Amino acid sequence: MLKKQLNITYEEYNSDNELPLQLQNLVQQARKISEQAYAPYSRFRVGAAVLLSDNTVVLGNNQENASYPEGLCAERVAVFAAMANHAETNIKAIAICSNPMDFETNVPLSPCGACRQVLAEYEHKSNQHITILLCSLKGHIILINSVKDMLPFHFSAENLSE
Repeated sequence: MLKKQLNITYEEYNSDNELPLQLQNLVQQARKISEQAYAPYSRFRVGAAVLLSDNTVVLGNNQENASYPEGLCAERVAVFAAMANHAETNIKAIAICSNPMDFETNVPLSPCGACRQVLAEYEHKSNQHITILLCSLKGHIILINSVKDMLPFHFSAENLSE
């Protein structure tokens, strides 16, 4: 038997102001777009802002449906819109903001497994890290330097061939 250990490194910030200006802007856009989420069933709004390699920002928010689970998370809405409309670019960063309707939280949310897998696909495709910023409307921000730190045993195209 071989026993191994995984370690990740991430950064925590107490305020947007501690981030570089471009990332401050990304967090603020994710917070703003969360207000427009369609979340009548979960009442848990989420916004996402994707920063592309050409500095374009693409926004998305969660979209629910009465025929649950036919909705889509904010992260995938933003990433798919970005890649559908800017296929020639790569994703540099994504800010994800939780904004529940029935309570306040200062705790940043973490993407679901499906969203992590989608982010891992585009990180693999571009062969460069995607910076992930997790935030709420208020409170601290978590910065993670790569999707691999959130999903170390991700599934990729390499798993489909020998």
